[in-house]
Amino acid sequence: MNADMTTKKPHRGIYLLPNLFTTAALFCGFYAIVSSINGKFEIAAIAIFVAMVLDGIDGRVARLTNTQSDFGAEFDSLADMVSFGLAPALVMYLWTLSSFGKIGWLVSFVYVVCAALRLARFNTQATTSDKNYFQGLASPAAAAIVAGLIWNGPLIKEYLSLPALEIVALVTTLIAGLLMVSNVRYHSFKGINWRSKVPFATILMIVLALVFVSAAPEQLLFGIFFIYALSGPVMTLILLRRRRAERALNKQQDKAD
Repeated sequence: MNADMTTKKPHRGIYLLPNLFTTAALFCGFYAIVSSINGKFEIAAIAIFVAMVLDGIDGRVARLTNTQSDFGAEFDSLADMVSFGLAPALVMYLWTLSSFGKIGWLVSFVYVVCAALRLARFNTQATTSDKNYFQGLASPAAAAIVAGLIWNGPLIKEYLSLPALEIVALVTTLIAGLLMVSNVRYHSFKGINWRSKVPFATILMIVLALVFVSAAPEQLLFGIFFIYALSGPVMTLILLRRRRAERALNKQQDKAD
C-alpha cells in the first residue's frame, strides 16, 4: 500500500461545545462596551458578570467532555482580554474616568495593559505554576471589582459626592490593574473536588447562598470579590511575618549552639 495513503491527515475543525461558551463570553464583553457607549452602564456591568460565568463554564465543559485543545485555550485567552481587560476599562472610562481627562484614559490604559500582561504570564506559566494558587489577581476577579463598583453606582451616589466617587473609581481601577501583575498569591480553588460527595447540609448552605445573592446581587457579588482581592495581600503579609519569625528563631538557635 502506498505510504501516502496510510498517512493520516490531521483532524481539522474545532470543538463546538466549549467554544460556544467562549464565544458567548466574548459577546458579553463586546455587548458591555456597546451598552456603555449608549449610556447603559448597569447593563454593561451585568454583561461583564455574565461573561465571568460563561468563562468559568467553558473550561469545565472542555475537561468534562474531553474536548480540550490548543485552539480553545488561545481563543479563551483572547476572549478574556476583551471581556475582562478591554471591556471593564472602557466601561469605567465612559462611566466616570473621562472626567479626569488625560489621567482618566491613562489609568484605563494601564488596566488594559495589566490585564494583557496577566493573561500572557498565566499562559506561559500554566504548566509550571502551582495549580492551587494564582500569581496575581485573576483578570475575571479584577473585572468583577471594576464592574461591581459601576453596578453599585446608584447606591454609592447616595453616600458619596460625585467628586469623591470619581476618585474612588480612579483608585479602584488602578489598584485592580496593578494587583493583576503583582506577585501576590491568590487561592485558585482548583483543588476542590467537585465530584466528591458532600453532606446534605452543604447543599442547603449553597441554596441559601444563592438566595442571598439573588436578593441583592450587585452588593453581595461586589463584596465577595472585594474580600477576595484583599485576601491576597493579607495572606502574603501573614506569610512574610511567619517567615521572619522562623528566621529569627533559627538565628537564636544558631547563637545558642
